[in-house]
Amino acid sequence: MSQGGGATPAGGNPTALQATGGGVVFSKVFIQRDYSEGTSVKFHTRLPTELEGMIERHVFEATINRLNEFYAEAEEGSCGTYCEGCIGCITAYLIYMCSETHYEKTLRKISKFVASQNERIYNAKGLQLIDPTYRGLRVIEITIFDRPGRT
Repeated sequence: MSQGGGATPAGGNPTALQATGGGVVFSKVFIQRDYSEGTSVKFHTRLPTELEGMIERHVFEATINRLNEFYAEAEEGSCGTYCEGCIGCITAYLIYMCSETHYEKTLRKISKFVASQNERIYNAKGLQLIDPTYRGLRVIEITIFDRPGRT
């Protein structure tokens, strides 16, 4: 765990953790990958029970759906991505020292999107989305900060 303190499962739920770090109490909720349509990067859009009442269902679903769209865009094959692969092969992949791949560009867009969502929506509600690339594209981590005065 990146933020100190002894983490313990909250209520026996394997996808939620509670911890303390630096005097701040927080818990984490993990949105799992959805493998129902294969192994492409896609996350479940169901609102976890831990977040009910903290964020509107439609806002949460819109965020996850947009992330899923970004990952679908990153993984789709096009003439440009095939040419990119061929040029990489021809140049012994040295071209990638000078330029970003389509996938890397899309991951950068995802990072900007997550940061903007945190700034516009989630941070004001005491939540923070963690970029899925920090968790190996396995889960979306949402940190819930317990603020004084919140019940």
